[in-house]
Amino acid sequence: MFTDFQSFWLHYLRQHSKKKTRQWHAAGTSMVVVCAVLALVTMEWKWLLLAPVIAYGFAWYSHFFIEGNKPATFGHPLWSLVADFRMVFLMLTGKLDEELQKAQIGHVEMRSSNLD
Repeated sequence: MFTDFQSFWLHYLRQHSKKKTRQWHAAGTSMVVVCAVLALVTMEWKWLLLAPVIAYGFAWYSHFFIEGNKPATFGHPLWSLVADFRMVFLMLTGKLDEELQKAQIGHVEMRSSNLD
């Protein structure tokens, strides 16, 4: 369906059109970082096993109960992983609005990429 990451990226953003969905993704992705740090600090590698469970749990919850769609991970797991980190990075740096405009996300959701 997608021949390059950029076309997938626009689809990915459309699949995350609601602010709450993006916030749940950001929370899950943040927990991945927390789990990785805990694994390094404690040298207990079980934290690394817990990281994807938490991240996917947050993300899939948001898709099924907030966004009402199927997670992109099901069809494109690697691109979805990269896109998730990109989306969260853009949220944290305040640069997601431009990307949402490119993906033609409605004006109601614009200016809502902040984590607040």
